[in-house]
Order: sequence, then structure tokens, then C-alpha cells
Amino acid sequence: MNRHRTALSVLLAAGALLAGALTAATPSVAADAPVSFRQQHSQGFWTAERMRSAAPLDVTAAPGTIRKAPSPADRPTRVGATTAPASPTAFPQAGGAWTGGGAVVKTSGRVFFTMGDRTASCSGDSITSANGSTVITAGHCVKYQGAWHTNWVFVPAYDNGSAPFGQWSATRTFATAQWAASEDMNMDVGLAVVAPLNGQKLSQVVGAQGILFNGGYNKKMYSFGFPAAAPYDGTKLVYCSGNSSKDFLLTKDHGLGCNMTGGSSGGPWFQDFNEATGLGTQVSVNSFGYVFLPNRMFGPYFGNEAKAAYDQAQTA
Repeated sequence: MNRHRTALSVLLAAGALLAGALTAATPSVAADAPVSFRQQHSQGFWTAERMRSAAPLDVTAAPGTIRKAPSPADRPTRVGATTAPASPTAFPQAGGAWTGGGAVVKTSGRVFFTMGDRTASCSGDSITSANGSTVITAGHCVKYQGAWHTNWVFVPAYDNGSAPFGQWSATRTFATAQWAASEDMNMDVGLAVVAPLNGQKLSQVVGAQGILFNGGYNKKMYSFGFPAAAPYDGTKLVYCSGNSSKDFLLTKDHGLGCNMTGGSSGGPWFQDFNEATGLGTQVSVNSFGYVFLPNRMFGPYFGNEAKAAYDQAQTA
């Protein structure tokens, strides 16, 4: 048993969450830690130069974070419109700039925030919600090492320092209870509710993607994000596509062949993705990769825990 725990710890420590350049060990967090945080912002903080220079966040997976796999009794729950099956003209794709247009260009974007005196970045997506103002991303893109990120903004359709649809400031950020309590890598899901901009809600301006919980494994998937670590530079929306599988090592995550790097964390994974319309059903986010499995991305399974966080955010 001790030998098994030692091997597990070594493998987990080797698994690096895909994000970028600030490496640290994960401490334990009190089990009763809050799962939401009220944001405060400095007006005009995110200049074009600050956005360009924000470091893609890099964290390290810690031992002791494995939880049970989804129960067969967990039933699929879908929110938002469904789409027709895609015509996979670029399937599979290990990683390349998205040139197909469609809704995903506007619903996807970069996420920027501060960690103490440092600026950092991730990716995110606008999703269908009761409040019309909900962004989904990775848990470590809203909270890490027991501290919530501040100055959190979502920039849909980010374009090399410009924000063609504006900067959407979060009023409140959320994480699954399991991520907030112990930074469980299986539950690396975060969300944000953003304030209206010029009198309009986020979904009114950029649209929103549907979302599905407890949808199962082994699907045709498309993953999107704004990787900012070499060889990428954060200026383009990048995608991967292929047949997903279940992580056979240490988590219950989805796995997908993908070479995206730091900064792509939090970007959406879609099944039923239609390349013509750019619409899909979101079932995960970019989360982490094992250093000994190059060019493979892993994303959390959206189960009941992720749905609970989503329900809390979408009605806030």
C-alpha cells in the first residue's frame, strides 16, 4: 500500500497543469473554503500592453487528489441548444489556428487576472445560462494555492492586445467545491459572472454555447484555447480535434491528442461540434498534461460537481 502511494505521488507530481510559467506546489485548503469570490477591479487596469505581457499561469498537480469516477446513476443533463453533427473536414487535428469562423470565434476568449503583484492569463468560453452572463474556465484560472485571483476579465475574440467585443469584468468567480477545498485535479472547473457592458449582457453580444453534464466518455471532441507559451504566442484562437478517451492513469478526465501549451487552460471542449456554424455542446475545459505524455491534453469530466458550480454561477 505504501509502495502504491509513493508511485502515485511521483506520477501526480509529474503531471503539469497546462498553463505556463509560475511553478509551485499545491497546499491543502480548508474543506469549508468558499466556492465563490466577489471581485474588485482597478478601472483601466488591462491595457493592451498588460494583456500582451500577462504570463500564462503554470501550476503543478499535487498528490492525494484522486476522487471516485462518475456513478453510472449520474444522468446526462444538457443545457442550451443542440447542434447537428459536424462535417469533420479538419479531423483529427493536433493543434492549429482556427480559420473556420462561426460562433466559437466570439464565444471563446482570453481570461486575464492578477495573482498578488503578477499578471496572468488563461482561456474561457461564454456558455448558455439563466443570467446570460456566465463564462466557464478551469478552476486554477479563478483560484490557486488557496487564493482567489483578482482583476478578473474575459476578452472574447481577443486579438493581439485588442478587445473587439470589449473587456468583461467579473463581479463574482466560482469553483467546484472540490477545487476550492483541496484543488482536486479531477474537479478543475471554474466560472465567472461578468457585469453588463454598455447596457448589454455577454450572451447578447457574443452568443453562448450549450453545455452538457454527465455525457459519458469516448466522444469526437474539438478543443479550443489561446495558448501563449512557445511555440504559441497567445495571439490566435487555436484548436485540436480527435477521438477522446478516458485518462487511464490517475484521473477520471477526458484525454485528447493536442499540442496546445500554457494559456490554453480553461478553453472549451465540445462534442457535437459543427465546423460550419462554430457551435457545439461544451463538456470539458483544457486542464492539464502529463510531462511524460507529450502532445496530449486532459480535461475534467463535467459531472454533478461541475453542474452544482454551474447552477450556482448561472443564477447569481
